Amino acid sequence: MMPSKQGRRALAYALSTTVFLTLTGFAHAADYPERAIKLIVPWAAGGDTDVIFRPLASLLQKSLGQPVVIANVSGASGTVGEREAATAPPDGYTVFGSHDFIHSVYFGGMTDIKYDKAFDPVCMVSSTPSVVTVGAKTPWKTFKELVEDAKKRPGQIVVGASLGSTSQYSMALAAKAAGIKFKYVPYDGTAKRMTALLSGNIDVGDSNLTQKSKVEAGLLRFLANMAPKRTTGLEDVPTMKELGYDVTYAVSRGLMVPKGTPPAIIAKLNDACAKATKDPEYAKTLLNQGTDVSYLGPQGYAEYLKKADQETKEVAKDLGLLKRE
Repeated sequence: MMPSKQGRRALAYALSTTVFLTLTGFAHAADYPERAIKLIVPWAAGGDTDVIFRPLASLLQKSLGQPVVIANVSGASGTVGEREAATAPPDGYTVFGSHDFIHSVYFGGMTDIKYDKAFDPVCMVSSTPSVVTVGAKTPWKTFKELVEDAKKRPGQIVVGASLGSTSQYSMALAAKAAGIKFKYVPYDGTAKRMTALLSGNIDVGDSNLTQKSKVEAGLLRFLANMAPKRTTGLEDVPTMKELGYDVTYAVSRGLMVPKGTPPAIIAKLNDACAKATKDPEYAKTLLNQGTDVSYLGPQGYAEYLKKADQETKEVAKDLGLLKRE
């Protein structure tokens, strides 16, 4: 059945509007970027996420020809910065430096932001295995000793973590595998968690190779690496698998933009990201932090995120942390 004259006019108007907006988007993308880009890191300066994205920002800047400025927007296990990024205009001038916490904080009920509804993926850049770490004031020299003590005192050994985030999930998985229970105390970000660990305010925390100098100084101790196999710089730290626990955990980080950002702008950002992750100095910088360069483009990152989201939901349910479907 043919549409009415009025219907045909409405259809023609809708089509012309779509074409205009598409062409306008391409025009903006062709000139992009024309000014500084803000890269929101949802954790404090000096933390693990910050020290991964800060050198990346400098390399992105070289490719894009405009300043890429880090904005540390911390708080509430990363969700304050996440919300600021999610509500920014989708014009490519606000980029979100994300990591796997986006899944756990959603399923844990700490935010209503579902990553795939709020963001478009640009690229994944890194993967960092978690290391079970204790303060020098604690009595445990091995993970076995920690487990034995925890079994005698269930729920009394204190773990510092960003509640509902990856630092809690990693320790919760380790505890579950070992058949023990910890008491969790909130600390927002690695920097604050390590300060608490050094001072003896907490007993255990999730960390990585960035803390090796403190271990060498006798201020901290690495008990177990949650990587599938021993990693560079941590050759003397046994893996959880070696110790008989079938558990691995690593935190992956990447760039996202607000949903609706033009594909041509995403392509430009991804191109800059691909070039940055090939830089040998960037790989060296990350290696010093116990982190591997792990690049994926928009499609590959989207597939990774989808898989990680489902796995996190299952873990949250298994650990009794699932509060949102």
